[in-house]
Amino acid sequence: MFVAERDNACALVVMGVSGSGKSTIAERLAIRIGWRFEDGDSFHPPSNVAKMHSGQPLTDEDRWPWLKAIAGEIDRTCAAGERAVIACSALKRSYRDILVHGRADVRLVFLDGTQELIATRLAMRKGHFMPPGLLTSQFGTLEPPAAEERPINVAIDRSVEAIVEDIVSQLKLDRP
Repeated sequence: MFVAERDNACALVVMGVSGSGKSTIAERLAIRIGWRFEDGDSFHPPSNVAKMHSGQPLTDEDRWPWLKAIAGEIDRTCAAGERAVIACSALKRSYRDILVHGRADVRLVFLDGTQELIATRLAMRKGHFMPPGLLTSQFGTLEPPAAEERPINVAIDRSVEAIVEDIVSQLKLDRP
């Protein structure tokens, strides 16, 4: 009898451009699978938030401390035998390399949508520090995850519930 290989994931990084639904999807996914939710935005230093709020894109130099802080949280979570779903843009391969740093127990969930769909969503948002005008910059920076990164790719042109169920169906997790 064939038994499917199980994911030994201790962390899922829900990634995509601003407006793709990272925080919403990651939080609902965490509830659905019984894991802790962390919003990667909470790891940004105040200088990054101020820069984004003023409409300036972050540089890689701005991002390194932020990504290392999230990677540290992933390491702490996994070392403690806990599990977390973390919302983080992780737009470039080099950023994901910092977050995952070769760990087989960290999986990426890529929220994939068109710039037009996401622009419409951003236009309806209130009170978020990422202005819609930075979306072009985000898409310019985005390097979709490659197959060897073992991503779970999901289209975001559906309801939150359908997206979460799609992710769960692609995961091979032992249920808590």
